[in-house]
Amino acid sequence: MTDNLKQSSEQFLNLMDRVRRVGPQTAPPKEADISPSQLAFITFLNLNPGCGIQTMASGLKLSKPTVSIGVSQLEESGFLVRQPDPHDGRAVQLFLTPEGQKLHQLTLEFRCKKFECLLKDLTLQERVTLINLLEKAIQAAENKTQGEVK
Repeated sequence: MTDNLKQSSEQFLNLMDRVRRVGPQTAPPKEADISPSQLAFITFLNLNPGCGIQTMASGLKLSKPTVSIGVSQLEESGFLVRQPDPHDGRAVQLFLTPEGQKLHQLTLEFRCKKFECLLKDLTLQERVTLINLLEKAIQAAENKTQGEVK
């Protein structure tokens, strides 16, 4: 290990690249025929049903036009629907269709298998330590990012 932050960052980046390649296929389920960014939309919408395009754009840190295009493509593919917002006649709410929910579930299962493959040879204590350290690092980065936005 090293005390050099730049070198540690490069090692961590290398590890994250390797994590992406571990386990089963690294792309969304082939039957989905969607991009990884569209898959991020589906994941966000599963956690935030009924949200609008602006909320999704803010949550994913993307531009509203980018999200709008992705939402239109997912709507055409039958993975989500737009419904009028009952509180604002100009706005729409986004919801996953049953097909979108099925795709989300398939993706969740795929991702869990991928991480099970990564964690299976670690002891319980090693898994707890790894997860706690990642949580600490991610929380610090999120707090810093939120501080910059304010």
